[in-house]
Amino acid sequence: MMQRVSSVEAVRFVMVVLVAVAALSQVHVAEAVTCSPTELSPCLAALTSSAPPSGACCNKLRQQRPCLCGYLRNPNLRQYVNSPNAKRIVATCGIPYPRC
Repeated sequence: MMQRVSSVEAVRFVMVVLVAVAALSQVHVAEAVTCSPTELSPCLAALTSSAPPSGACCNKLRQQRPCLCGYLRNPNLRQYVNSPNAKRIVATCGIPYPRC
């Protein structure tokens, strides 16, 4: 025998389904990165000497990672980004060197 569902129960069910669908369909929007080589100023000491990169340098490199190919394409920045010290810094920070 089929039971009749009350309208309150039906509304509750619909609300639960809507909440579940909303929770499952949330899209995480990545924060936009502003590509600015000056953001990498914490890496200057490591870039111009054999000093290890600081934690601040590694954090900025992680933030600026989407920008590295653009820096490599820029003729004014290429020599710095493509230098042995820059490659050492990204390796020390655990960031893969960009393949552009």
